[in-house]
Amino acid sequence: MDQLNYKEQQEFQKIVEQKQMNDFMRLYTSLVDRCFNDCVNDFTSNKLSSREETCLNKCAEKFLKHSERVGSRFQEQNQMLMNQMRGGN
Repeated sequence: MDQLNYKEQQEFQKIVEQKQMNDFMRLYTSLVDRCFNDCVNDFTSNKLSSREETCLNKCAEKFLKHSERVGSRFQEQNQMLMNQMRGGN
């Protein structure tokens, strides 16, 4: 990134931010889709049943914990790769 001039750095940063937003929206959409399909099945009421609400809360928590864990592992792998590229372990 040091080889880029200021304008190129700004454009690169904008692209990174857009990608992060797209990734977040993909994660959110996936969460909503999966949890809704797994938990909501009674369409005779305009409110969630207590069972559906509990299921949705557990599903969202599990999904977010999984995503956090995958992100942590990705960071660890990325750091190991960077260290190897620098001649480290």
